[in-house]
This record gives sequence, structure tokens and C-alpha cells, in this order.
Amino acid sequence: MKKTILSIAALCIMAGSFAQTTTPTKREPSIGIGFFLKDFPTARNIKATSFDKVISKGNYAKVTDMNLGLNLSYYQGITKHVDFKAMLGGCFTKYGSDSATYLATTEQLLLDLNARLNFKLLSDKYIINPYLTTGLGLSNFNTSTFMASADAGAGFEVNVGKGAFFYIEAAYKFKLTSNAQDNLNYSLGYAAPISKKAPPAKPVAIPMPASPMAEKDTDGDGIVDSKDKCPTVAGIAKYNGCPIPDTDGDGINDEADKCPTVMGVARYNGCPIPDTDGDGINDEQDSCPKVAGVAKYHGCPVPDTDGDGINDDEDKCPTVPGTIENAGCPEIQKKMNELAKNVYFNTGTAVIYAKAIKPLNDVISILKANPAAKLSIEGHTDNTGKADINKKLSQKRADAIAAYLTKKGIAANRLTATGYGNEKPVADNKTTAGKAKNRRVELKATY
Repeated sequence: MKKTILSIAALCIMAGSFAQTTTPTKREPSIGIGFFLKDFPTARNIKATSFDKVISKGNYAKVTDMNLGLNLSYYQGITKHVDFKAMLGGCFTKYGSDSATYLATTEQLLLDLNARLNFKLLSDKYIINPYLTTGLGLSNFNTSTFMASADAGAGFEVNVGKGAFFYIEAAYKFKLTSNAQDNLNYSLGYAAPISKKAPPAKPVAIPMPASPMAEKDTDGDGIVDSKDKCPTVAGIAKYNGCPIPDTDGDGINDEADKCPTVMGVARYNGCPIPDTDGDGINDEQDSCPKVAGVAKYHGCPVPDTDGDGINDDEDKCPTVPGTIENAGCPEIQKKMNELAKNVYFNTGTAVIYAKAIKPLNDVISILKANPAAKLSIEGHTDNTGKADINKKLSQKRADAIAAYLTKKGIAANRLTATGYGNEKPVADNKTTAGKAKNRRVELKATY
């Protein structure tokens, strides 16, 4: 026993000589894996005699009498010198088959779940760190039998850097339930932190004050103020420390702008939206981008619906072919002149002569075929009789023709009736032939 105590003391002294340089802190969460040997025979011999006698007489089990197992462990530092450890191990064994209360005659799976506290003699700044351990355990044998135990033991860790370490441990498990068996566990394993430690913060370099002779660079563009034409605005060396210019102010710098002196848009590389046909309407708004037109027709030419060569905006009869002289309407005046020669009245009255009905019906047909046309009806006389009587008679005759046309379906607002009496002679009233020409009706078509 004395030899054992001396050995532990020597181990502690030796461990203290292997200090690491890292600052000691409590252990980070770590996971470990290891192997263990479960020893039932030695534990029975200790209970039957004593620990000293077993050691002195060499009455301990051989490795071949032990059961090999695998364990997983979890570590969490509580303080610099105390770690919490949870461990799950498993092996195949007969579980005390040499005792009077053995549980099996063939090997079955034995699972051990332990919760312990490791009391480290030194902090983790040392390479070799001895520790004592104690805790409670729960075991399950052959999936149906549960047993409880108390654990006590000792071991040491070998720190290998960055929080990782190897461990060697021996622990005695004291039974707490009647169906349990005392046993020894000898463990060897490796554990490492779950997450990497953040690297120590690098010392912040305090910049040395600039030399009084160093030239100032106010905008930090790498061009000193004495050589920088724009010392308060970051720029480039090509433009003597100024930003790349935007001559036309369209937000696209000159190096990317294909039209640097004319405002444009990005999708045309800094150029204006094109106007291919030059009609003042850009192609994006022009429905006829290759033919000059007007805004009213979305960039297309003014249409000529009736194809008479006169566009609809100037054509008073846009759906009927006509002539330029008649503002795009058909020429009907010549026909009206011929028909007017055949319109007669009974002498001294405003009653339309029967022979005048056919030519008036032809006038109606022409007006219906040309709905845009208007008709001015003018009555004239010779100078025979009093002028005021002649004027009234000519007015009545013009009104009679207008009334006839209206009765036959011609809108009144298309007709104008005026009597001029003998005011507008077209021949000499001194002759019978001249007076005959002056007694007339004129039909003037307008648009």
C-alpha cells in the first residue's frame, strides 16, 4: 500500500514538471471514445481478503479472464479542477459467472451508464494531469435486468493540445442493488472538444502617427493631395485623382457611354433612344419606326382611307375618293350646274314646274351619295318689275327647292336657300336673251 501511495505522489511531482503555456480554463464540452477491460475475479478476491493481500500475493485476474468493451464519454468542465463526465460502455460477459449468484452461463450484452465527477489534481495547462473520480452507475444485463452501483477510481490525462487528451483510468464499481456484482474497470481512450476554440485575438496594431513630412491623401484614393485635382473626392490616376467624368450628366460615365456628349439611357449604352425614321418620335414609342409619321398616329403617317392621295386629316370625305380641289371629296359641281338649268317655275310664282322634278330628284341622289356635301340654293331674276318684289319671289323659289329636298330626306342643316332677286345678273338685262339667262336657279355644292 505504501508503494502505491509513493507511486501516485511521484506521478504528481512528475506531472507538475510538464506545464503547457496555454492559459488554464475550464474544459470545453468534449466527446471521447475508448476501450475498457471489465474485471470481476479481482473484485471478488478483494472482497474476500483485502486490496493489499491481492496486490502482495498477485491474486488478481489475468487479462484473458477479463471482458473487453467499448465506451463513449462526454466531458463538461465545471471548474478548472472539476469535470463532469457521462459514460456509456458495453461488453459481452457472463456477469459474475464464478460467483454463487451468477446471472448467466453464456455471455450476454452488459451496458453500463455512469455519471461521474473527475477531480483533477492540476489544471489543464499541464501535459500530464492526475485525477480522482467518483459517481453513480446504472447497468443493464441481457436487456431485462437492471442494477445500480457506486463508482470510485483514479487516472490521469495526457493533454495533446487544442483541448484534446488521452486518458488512462481504473475504477471500482460497488454494487448498490442485490442483483449487482462488484467489478473493476480499466479504461484507455481519447477525447476532444466538440467545437473548435476561437483563435486568440491578435493584438491590434496601433498605427504610428504619420511623419510630418508625409503628404496628405484626403480622399484616400492613393493619390496625394498635391497631385490630386479632386482631393476631396476619390478618383483614379487616369483622371488625375478625379472620378471618371459623365460629360452629358446621364448617369453613365464617359468610359461606358457611347454618346458621352448627349444624354441617353443605359440600355442604349448611354445614347438616346433612336428615331430611325427621323420623325421626332423615338422607336420605343413609334408604331411605324421605319416610316416617318406623326404623334397623333403613334409615329405612323396620316392615313388615306379612300386612297385618293389626300390624307384623312385634310380629306373632308375620307371614306370617298375625291379631288384636291374639293378637299378630297368627289367633283359634283358640274353635275349640279347642268341640273340647275332644268329647274323651272311657273311665271310669277314659286310653284316648281313639273319638268323640274326629275332634275331635283337627281340632286337628291347626288347629296345622298355624298353625305359630307352641303348645297347652297340661290334664286335669281331679271330686272323686270320692282326689285323688292323680285327679291321676295327669288327667295320663295329657293325656299321651295329646299323644302322639296328636305321632304325627300335631305337634312335641313345641309341646305341654304337665298333669294338675290336681280342683284347678280349674269347677262345684259337690255335684251330678251339676256333676261332669260338672268332668270335662273344656281345650285352650289360645298364641303
